[in-house]
Amino acid sequence: MISVITVCFNSEKIILDCLSSSSNQLFRNFEHIVIDGKSSDSTVSLLDNASLINLRWMSEPDSGLYDAMNKGIRMATCDVVGILNSDDVFYDEQVLAKVAQAFEEEPELDAVIGDIVFVKEDDLNQVVRKYSAKNWKPSKFAWGYMPPHPSFFVRREWFEKLGYYKTDYKIAADYELLIRFLLKGGLRWKYLPLTTTKMRMGGLSTRGIQSLLTLNREIYRACKENDVYTNYAMIYSKYLFKPFEFIFK
Repeated sequence: MISVITVCFNSEKIILDCLSSSSNQLFRNFEHIVIDGKSSDSTVSLLDNASLINLRWMSEPDSGLYDAMNKGIRMATCDVVGILNSDDVFYDEQVLAKVAQAFEEEPELDAVIGDIVFVKEDDLNQVVRKYSAKNWKPSKFAWGYMPPHPSFFVRREWFEKLGYYKTDYKIAADYELLIRFLLKGGLRWKYLPLTTTKMRMGGLSTRGIQSLLTLNREIYRACKENDVYTNYAMIYSKYLFKPFEFIFK
């Protein structure tokens, strides 16, 4: 019922954590598809020897993160698709069961979104930031806010109808796709009070000032391409509230 897509490259230090969190899921009606970008370390060997029964993987050069994601989605055979980044893990063993239950209880649903947490790179149990979609709504796209992408599960048919990730984006193709699906595409979606994913700090969109500038330029572009009015003052205003997402101990 659910296809989990993971993209990786030279991920020997983290890929087993990702696969283990998938293997531990109580819900078994899923496939885990890993797209490796022709790693030069031991990632391929680890995939080849993985004991996950429903694992499918391929290793070949790609044109970047979003090209690899699209490859995985096109390989998917299940009704619902979700993304699990190679340096992330599912929050607990019940995540896929609860996602599947939501779609089963409401067959008219096209997509669900939930919450995620950010954790320390060397301690997956130490939460440093929470990112919730509880109060999110599509009008917030114009202000630089999207629901947490790893918590987004959507029926696979919508990629065929509305298109895949745009590969000419460097960082924010997920932002653009979510606008296209949840706002412009009018999908029937629901917020689940469910933490789906633990993300290690230090992702692609948080790597220094240059990444931040690229991210926000692409957010502006994504809004314009989907007829959402915005400006840079609106987009950058979100940083006034970012500190409140962190957990201080």
